[in-house]
Amino acid sequence: MLTQDDLKRNVAQAAAEYALTCLSPDSVLGVGTGSTVDFFIDAIATHRDRFRAAVSSSERSTQRLRDHGITVVDLNEVQDMPLYVDGADEIDPGMSMMKGGGGALTREKIVASVARRFVCIVDESKLVETLGAFPLPVEVIPMAREAVARQLRQLGGEPRLRQGFITDNGCEILDVSGLRITAPAQLEARINDIPGVVCCGLFAISGADLALVSSQQGVRRIERPGAVIQDT
Repeated sequence: MLTQDDLKRNVAQAAAEYALTCLSPDSVLGVGTGSTVDFFIDAIATHRDRFRAAVSSSERSTQRLRDHGITVVDLNEVQDMPLYVDGADEIDPGMSMMKGGGGALTREKIVASVARRFVCIVDESKLVETLGAFPLPVEVIPMAREAVARQLRQLGGEPRLRQGFITDNGCEILDVSGLRITAPAQLEARINDIPGVVCCGLFAISGADLALVSSQQGVRRIERPGAVIQDT
């Protein structure tokens, strides 16, 4: 029986192999944040001569990339990336995702927006029919925390401040439970329009293009809008 770390390592290795088919010596690779991404960084590091540099969505990933000898560049220096690789807290069959458990949701969304292709790497426990069992992270400007929380309650959620946590942007996170998200793109737009919200953890307006899902049987690839195209 594979452990969860085994599943993460397997999908990270599959993602590294896939990334190599998309990268060239002058490419910049987009890298997300989280424990599964940590394994991906470790896997892709042995091929660091196959691409020019990486853009990272967090200080945590930046440090790990540099520890492996991978050059990290500022996103402002990059006009195009072939690929962005990141995990998710939940992903549905339509490739909409819930992200932000690690608190890097805003930077993740920004870096992903520059990439031509978003590859989501998860174990099978993260594949759900409907988003919302995992509390929705919402990054807020501190002075707007209570004003935003009131509006989130009107949407049917129960927001709670993530105690003792400050994002890399100097903001706070409200984790919103109690939402059953049947129209993720519409909810994403609505929450993002609340004054004081920096970003919410729904990645539905621009979801994943490809999911690599690790299970006891191996790693399968799911292409938007959800058709299984290959087992690996």
